[in-house]
Formats: sequence, structure tokens, C-alpha cells
Amino acid sequence: MSAVARVRAAVSPLRRRAAAPAYLPVAPLPTVDALVADLRPEEPVHCIRPATLAATARDFVAAFPGDVLYAVKCNPDPAVLRALWDGGVRHFDCASPAEVGLVRTMFASAEIHFMHPVKARGAIREAWARHDVRDFVLDSAAELEKILTETAATGVGGELGLIVRLALPKGEAVLDLSGKFGAEMTEAVGLLRAARPHATRLGIAFHVGSQCLEPLAWRRAMEVAGAVIREAGVAIDIVDAGGGFPVSYPDMEIPALGAILAEIEDGFERLDLPNARLWAEPGRALVAAGGSVVVQVQARRGDALYINDGVYGSLADAGVLGFRYPVRCLRPAGVEPTDMLRGFSFFGPTCDSADAMRGPFFLPDDIGEGDWIEISQLGAYGACLRTGFNGFDRARIVEVSDTPGDDIPLSLAA
Repeated sequence: MSAVARVRAAVSPLRRRAAAPAYLPVAPLPTVDALVADLRPEEPVHCIRPATLAATARDFVAAFPGDVLYAVKCNPDPAVLRALWDGGVRHFDCASPAEVGLVRTMFASAEIHFMHPVKARGAIREAWARHDVRDFVLDSAAELEKILTETAATGVGGELGLIVRLALPKGEAVLDLSGKFGAEMTEAVGLLRAARPHATRLGIAFHVGSQCLEPLAWRRAMEVAGAVIREAGVAIDIVDAGGGFPVSYPDMEIPALGAILAEIEDGFERLDLPNARLWAEPGRALVAAGGSVVVQVQARRGDALYINDGVYGSLADAGVLGFRYPVRCLRPAGVEPTDMLRGFSFFGPTCDSADAMRGPFFLPDDIGEGDWIEISQLGAYGACLRTGFNGFDRARIVEVSDTPGDDIPLSLAA
């Protein structure tokens, strides 16, 4: 088998034009094991599983009682976006002109929503006039004025959607998002009233925090939104329940998606807004399982493995945040790793001593230089966070057709 993969520098799917071929015209490799057996890579390899992505999207879209907006920042790779489209995602949460342009180039009929609460004036004009974006989030009077001024300045008409981002108290999410964006309740009331005369669609949005493990957090957020809506006394067309839908990592118990959606749906019904649409902005929940990275061990020192990727590459969340990922050792067929496991820490390839991931990551006790490791659940915030620091910016990206999980064998295919 001849393996062909595209090689890119640093992160940047957003710097490439989607109109250009993102992939060479070859069939996806059948398995990660076959990929490594053929390439024997000495640089990181990002493995994208389109079938997994499409199936996950299909399930979420079917389960959620409203519009599903994929948070593009989570993974903007064109192959990922195509797989989500195949799974039924038609709405995209974008935060920059580059994300907006990428989605519009790929999907002419996509519904694009500019969900960053603080935008450059030129970004508003470009999104409105060039890419037909009609929905904009705001969390201040200054941002409302900016949106109204810049959309009018283009001379292009259209139905304007204005969504007020509501601040929430600090919660129990793994990644708290309460400190940067959002209008406090009194300010949000004023913004809804001020925006209503200008908006074809008026909405209220919130975000309970990334990787939120508490279904009741959405119920409480809905109650806060309801209090603001009642005080504002204006018609509301959209309630955006944001993101934060969690995925499973080792030693992290997550609630069932159904339990979260039940709280969202019940909270929404309690608002008694029969003409309003319900939105959600999942990112991690749609794409985490659909991607992994294969790294190679370059040295072993006791319980520390020196690998060719790290916190300046795909493993940023394994550094300061201490995320642990599912891992497995890959070796050529016939060379079986021992059944005895040991907890290892990782060091990345750069010269920075902060390029460290404490884990522990449980791998065969006899792992050593030259072995490969597949690190899973990295479809979210993996490849897109790569940097060019210290020159370690090269990586392959390939599509594979196997499924993630414990059923993947621990040795490479012949």
C-alpha cells in the first residue's frame, strides 16, 4: 500500500483556500495501524475519521430540539467541516472573517452566525456584504452601535439578527468562561430593548463553560435568561443555549447527552416563548472523537517519554489544563507490547521545559524509542492549536476509516 498524506506547516487550515484541493485524490487509508505501518512517520500524524464525525453530528442534530451551530474554532479543517455537513449540520458558529470565508467557500447555502461578541468593524462589513452573514452577537452598547453602523455603511440590505450574550456566574465547568464575555442582567435588559427596533430576529445567548459536567447548569442559565427576558418586556425570537457539551476523557465521568438536552428543553419550555427558536453551539461534542494524533517516542527516561508533539502542537490541553487522553501503543505486526501497563508523563519536542504533560498516560511497561502512540479524543482543539514554535510545525493530516475505541487492535496491521 502506498500511503499519501498532505503535509502542512503549523496550524493553518484557515490560511488555505478551501477551493484548492485540501487532499490529494486518494482513497482514505483503511486504519491507523495500516497508516503507521506504511508511513513509519517521524513527524506527528493527525488522523481524521469522517464516518465518526458524520455519525456524531447526525445523532446530535437528531436529538437537539432546535438549530445546531457547529463552533468552527474547535476544528476548522475542511475534511472535518465536510463530514459534519454530511451529518446534517447546516449552521456554523464563526468568530473571525477567516472562519466565515472558509465556511462560505465550502458551503454556499450554509447559515453562518458571527458569534464573537467583540468584532473589528471591517470584519462586520465583510461578513455582512460579502458573505451574507445576518446574525451577530453582542454584549455591550458599543458593539450594538458598531454592528448597526457598519452593516448600514455597506449599502447592502438584509434581515438583521441581533443576539445578546448574557453573563453567567462562575460555574463548575472544567473550563470556566464567565470572565471574558457577557452582559450582566441589568445591562442585558437594556441591550434587548435597544436592539429590538433594529432586529428582524432578536435573541439571547449564554455559555455555561467548556466541558460542563453538570446538566443543571443549563437549567440555571435558562432561569437567568428568563428573568432578563421578562424584565426587558420585548419579543424574543432566539434562545441560544451555547456550547459546553462534554465528552469522555479518562477518569472523567460525564453525564449523558440526553440528561443535558432534557434540562435545556425543559428550561426552554418554561420560558413560554412559543415563537422562538432554540439554538446550541456544540464544538468538542461533535468532533473530539473524530480525530487523533499519532506521535513517536524519541526517548525514554524512567517514566517520562519524549515524544514528537507537545503543548505547542496538538497537546496544549494536556499541559497546563492537565487533560488526559486515551492512548495506545502501536508497533509493527508480530511485535506485541507487554500486557503490563505503567503511567507515563510526556515531554514535547521543543527546548522549553514547560513543554510537559504530566498525565499519567497508561502505556505498556516496555514502551521505548521508536514506538508510536495514538492519542485519541483530539478532534477538538488538537490540530487547530498547533504553533510553529521552535520549528516543530510540520504534521501530516490523513483520513482514516476505522473507528476509535478499545476495539482497535494494539498491533499494526501487516
